[in-house]
Amino acid sequence: MGLLDGRKALVTGGTRGIGAAIAARLHDEGAEVTVVGSRPREDVDGRFAYEAVDFCDRAAVDAFAERVQDTGFDVLVNCAGINKIFPFADIPPEVFDEIQQVNVRAPFRLCQAVLPGMKAAGWGRNVNISSIFGHVTRAQRASYSTSKFGLNGMTCALAVEVAEHGILANCVGPGFIDTELTRRVLGEDGIAELRDQVPMKRLGKPDEIAHLVCWLSGPENTYLTGQNIICDGGFTRV
Repeated sequence: MGLLDGRKALVTGGTRGIGAAIAARLHDEGAEVTVVGSRPREDVDGRFAYEAVDFCDRAAVDAFAERVQDTGFDVLVNCAGINKIFPFADIPPEVFDEIQQVNVRAPFRLCQAVLPGMKAAGWGRNVNISSIFGHVTRAQRASYSTSKFGLNGMTCALAVEVAEHGILANCVGPGFIDTELTRRVLGEDGIAELRDQVPMKRLGKPDEIAHLVCWLSGPENTYLTGQNIICDGGFTRV
């Protein structure tokens, strides 16, 4: 018996990295999982249903949110996100808007969409994947940090409003996680430099984030809501 037997879960950004690990963990605990990716594809893991939605397209997100309303999802994990780095004075307004669209507005619309079904059931779990850069920041991260601080605030507001309906909403803020994308962007030298900055002297693993998300999404979490849980090996405490 799995902790999530009989539950339906929707995981955005669920085709790779942290999102894929979360989808797999929820499935292993018995959930019927639908993953969302940005484009049509034929190589999706057969354990999951799949939806292609371009989160940069506001109309596409709104249309998907309308479809989701009547599908009875018990668990929503918003993991899809984008990041583009610019010095503050050089951020193109359209890039700033795009990042807020994908990282804040799309999760907002999906949270809205699943609420009626969760309220009717008297049970629901929402986990929004934030970042350490929704807790601290650094140069050239203005657009991304704005989106992640905003996602944290939205989640807190949602949590206090829906708690009486048996719905719990939280953020998880991963630190530096050892994914294919991280290795491609940073390379081995960049990975080694990051390791030295983390008190645990290693990057996190996608499965470690997935384990936390699964617990927050399940019946063992009965009272934890409105929180932003940082999982970073101590990086933000140095």
